[in-house]
Amino acid sequence: MEGNDHQKRDVLSGRRFLLVTVLNVFITIAEFVGGALSGSLSLISDAFHNLGDSFSIAFSYAAHRISKKRQNERNTFGYKRAEIIAAFLNAIALCLICVFLIIEAVKRISHPETINGNLMLIVAIIGLIANFASAFLLNAGAKRNLNMRATYLHILSDALSSVAIIIGGILIDIFGWVMIDPIVTILVAVYIFYESMPIIRQTYRILMQGAPALDYPAIKRDLLKIDGVFGVHHVHAWSIDEHNVIFSAHVNMHDMKISEAQKIYTEIDELMKNKYHMCHVTIQAETTRGENEDMIYDRGNDIP
Repeated sequence: MEGNDHQKRDVLSGRRFLLVTVLNVFITIAEFVGGALSGSLSLISDAFHNLGDSFSIAFSYAAHRISKKRQNERNTFGYKRAEIIAAFLNAIALCLICVFLIIEAVKRISHPETINGNLMLIVAIIGLIANFASAFLLNAGAKRNLNMRATYLHILSDALSSVAIIIGGILIDIFGWVMIDPIVTILVAVYIFYESMPIIRQTYRILMQGAPALDYPAIKRDLLKIDGVFGVHHVHAWSIDEHNVIFSAHVNMHDMKISEAQKIYTEIDELMKNKYHMCHVTIQAETTRGENEDMIYDRGNDIP
């Protein structure tokens, strides 16, 4: 039953990704045409942004599908990192687009051009409606998944761009303030850049095998409370994606039969999965070997 629910969610995600892609292509064409006719840099820059979004959405969906593949001999931990890679690349692409927009806006400030504020306003309103529709389609997945969140951020940034362009179009149409166009472009680009950085930091940390935020002293205390365990050292923890954490440790135990040690293994496994939410736990049992070593192994190299 659960498998069927997952399949239904995947089909639904696929349909939503397709609808969002179609909407983005529509917005892109409208903004390119509208920007060229009105002379609005903010519309043209947003069109480039939306064009990039269309590629990133397709890329995100491909990564989403790949991440569902089961583990095999080539990838024993599965393919969940595909979505992390997609989120990382999408966020970086978004930052590069922001830099390009800021450069172009600064040039436009130095050489202002005549802008048709009325046409700019109409196109921006169309873009805003389409972007809000796209954001609604991706909203649920953005709460559970970094890859979807990166794509959702693309869409939200587009909606914000449309709001800013609408305000700019009104000011240009009423007061003739053409300078507002590049200023709006810079403000939106800075905001998008700011919102993209947390995704880059989090995905980079996962890709670099960074340890999740864990209370290691508390883990050691809990493990030492287990009957038969008197030492913990050489601990490693890392994330496969934002939800799945791998944990391994060397545990000093009293000399005993494997069948007796298995009971302790089970207790450790249940502790780490239920209290610390680990998805995979590996324990290496030892008697006195390494009992004086630190919990986090460090002898000048990463892994012995």
